[in-house]
Amino acid sequence: QVRLVESGGGLVQAGGSLRVSCVASGRTSNFYRMGWFRQAPGKEREFVAAISGSAYYSDSVKGRFTISRDNAKNTVYLQMNSLKPEDTAVYYCAASNRVADATMASSYDYWGQGTQVTVSS
Repeated sequence: QVRLVESGGGLVQAGGSLRVSCVASGRTSNFYRMGWFRQAPGKEREFVAAISGSAYYSDSVKGRFTISRDNAKNTVYLQMNSLKPEDTAVYYCAASNRVADATMASSYDYWGQGTQVTVSS
């Protein structure tokens, strides 16, 4: 059974940085694509970043966030710099072996439980 576990969320002031991590367990091969989505209260889950052979970012985080992965550790990271209050959300890790639209939640088969990121103004 595949399991994704996020960590590293927390409270940070605007302009600060935070790195969240996601470890995949329960399989011996790496996923084709791993991604990060976020959901703020009262809003729909939205795409943040994804990585396969290339990295993809939403316009709202491009230039501030960096996604990376360590295949040896089955881990994907999201380095978040210049954080803004509007970045406050629960951040979810997702994984897929399908070649599909990286920005769509429906393209991913496995999800973590989420980690809270709160940015104070």
